[in-house]
Amino acid sequence: MASPRPLRVVAASLAVTALLASAACSGDSKAKKTATRVPSTPAPATSASTPPPPAKPAPVNPLTGIGPVPKTPVISVKIDDTEPGRPQVGINQADVVYVIAVEGGLTRLAAIFGSNKPSKVGYVRSTRPSDPQLLLQYGKITAAFSGGGHDSLPLMRRSGITSWSNDAGARYFYRAPHPNDHGYINLVLNLAKVAKATKTNAPHNIGWTFQSADTGLPALKGTDVRTAVRGSYSSGTAVEFRWDAHLKKYVRYIGGQRQVDATGKPVAATNVIVQFCRVVPHPQDTDVNGNPSQFTSSVGTGPVSVFRHGKRINGTWSRRTTSSGTTLKMANGKSLPLVPGNTWVVLATKGTPLQG
Repeated sequence: MASPRPLRVVAASLAVTALLASAACSGDSKAKKTATRVPSTPAPATSASTPPPPAKPAPVNPLTGIGPVPKTPVISVKIDDTEPGRPQVGINQADVVYVIAVEGGLTRLAAIFGSNKPSKVGYVRSTRPSDPQLLLQYGKITAAFSGGGHDSLPLMRRSGITSWSNDAGARYFYRAPHPNDHGYINLVLNLAKVAKATKTNAPHNIGWTFQSADTGLPALKGTDVRTAVRGSYSSGTAVEFRWDAHLKKYVRYIGGQRQVDATGKPVAATNVIVQFCRVVPHPQDTDVNGNPSQFTSSVGTGPVSVFRHGKRINGTWSRRTTSSGTTLKMANGKSLPLVPGNTWVVLATKGTPLQG
């Protein structure tokens, strides 16, 4: 019979093996434990896989919709609009020209120069009481003129606009007699030199938008523009423009005669805006005959007609405050755009007939 001793040895070996296995699965497990595997988040897409956003278009000239924003100051010049003051000098280089009622049913021009600063502009005349309100939509710019009566000058000073007045001794004005000169309408200004001397605002947004194509615009035929600027009078100055398909502009006519500037080029505009405003007498400023000046309110709202590409689009103009611009809207509430280029604005009295 075999001895029992070998069986005890085997049993002891099995017990030791069991103890070692138990130790490996209990108290020693903290030291042996491995970190939990966390699912990784996909890396964000790189520029190699996602194209960069398109670059924003560079700002364009807010006065014409053509070219970059000019860096030189905006300068307005008050210009004669009667027979002795024609042909006007430098008028076609203005970005915007306003036709405004003054005394006795006559008109005067406020020419806005932002893109160009010609060395000869004229013929320069005096300012009027409603000029500051009109010009402040361009900011605290420089306004060039030749004096002003009664409260015109105080109103200009209080507006914060920089006055560049010949009567106050401002530089770069000179006399230039011409064939139609009646002895006093011959004052010319070197605007190029003024632009270097003044430090006022460069062009900024005045509320206008621009669109070259006529697509989507509710246009009517508008090859001619015929109205009048009369202020509070029963009659005034006739204003007429005719569409020239060759020039792609509206040419100004007076008394049936095609108008030209001092260089012989047609006085013409890419756009003509007829803006109907409230116009009232301003007895605080009268001419030598006692006729009151006219105050044209360019703040408010009213009907407007835009003539572009030989077509007419009717809508509404709106300007909330003196510091805000003038927005033009179509009947559907969308912006009424201009064609990129220069613009003439006829400030007519509400209710004045318009043909075109």
